[in-house]
Amino acid sequence: MNYNIAVIKGDGIGPDIVDQALLVLDQVGEKFGHTFKYTEVLAGGAAIDAVGHSLPDETLTVCKASDAVILGAVGGPKWDSLTSGDRPEKALLGLRAALGLFANIRPAIMYNELRDACPLKDRIIGEDGIDIVVVRELTGGIYFGERGHGFGDMGEYMYDTMKYSEKEVERIAIRAFEIARKRNKKVTSVDKANVLDNSKLWRKVVEKVALDYPDIELNHLYVDNAAMQLVINPKQFDVIVTGNMFGDILSDEASMITGSIGMLPSASLGDSGVGMYEPIHGSAPDIAGQDKANPIATVLSIAMMLRYSFNLEAEADAVENAVAKVLEAGNRTGDIMSDGCILVGTKKMGALLLEHL
Repeated sequence: MNYNIAVIKGDGIGPDIVDQALLVLDQVGEKFGHTFKYTEVLAGGAAIDAVGHSLPDETLTVCKASDAVILGAVGGPKWDSLTSGDRPEKALLGLRAALGLFANIRPAIMYNELRDACPLKDRIIGEDGIDIVVVRELTGGIYFGERGHGFGDMGEYMYDTMKYSEKEVERIAIRAFEIARKRNKKVTSVDKANVLDNSKLWRKVVEKVALDYPDIELNHLYVDNAAMQLVINPKQFDVIVTGNMFGDILSDEASMITGSIGMLPSASLGDSGVGMYEPIHGSAPDIAGQDKANPIATVLSIAMMLRYSFNLEAEADAVENAVAKVLEAGNRTGDIMSDGCILVGTKKMGALLLEHL
């Protein structure tokens, strides 16, 4: 099979980590008989420097015509003082909107070899570690609701509106249940239905969708309790589905309890068409070009692309198994280094992954 992929290396360590991930993808193609064709385009700070704005029309055109998008990282202090109002991170919002990406899929996996980095006690982690997927709605909720400001008896005021429609909740719930069906068959829906009317709708729609998935266990948690449960009993979770703001917070919390943010991938998906895949970490400009960045999160993002966009399950498993084998052998980049392990750079880590594919 032939696949066309838009590649946005981005800023900071973006080029370093994407280059290694593409080498892994090329080897997957050779091993399984696929051809991956890449078109590199600009977004983020690199695009601002080159053409004056963070998301060029050419980038949107190429991404829409591709089968998937791979993104490294965008942003950095270099662009913090821009007066134009454009920022590198705005490119992400523009891409999500243009590609119709409403579901953010964030695995939070604690590899056994990295237990020492986890801030939780062993009795909480258990023998099997942590393996959670957070499914976050991306295009609705308070981040995209009506907003405004004015002046009243108590001075200046501002407001943001949190709104969800039945269709928005239904499609993200379906995505979560479909993912759970291929995992441990449990969905936890997180809301604030004891206070917010839109959360009451959220809960009602999720329960309606659950009727079509009788093999999946569904439970509900209020967001404050969910945040607590992630710390005291993370092993109860399989798939968490929640709204935009709650998901923004909980997915970051889930990633940090694994102890290895440099290891974690993400996918942004729509109903059909192009998906966008990227590591959850930032652009780390302080180590850019120094062969210090950890490429594993980007490599695992490619595994997600193989699974979710191309339905290539065996190929995705092969990439994930290669990562596990490299870690089992004690190889570590600086961000996950511990006593008794072997310190390797970005390129060496990429080469080791190729060896184990």
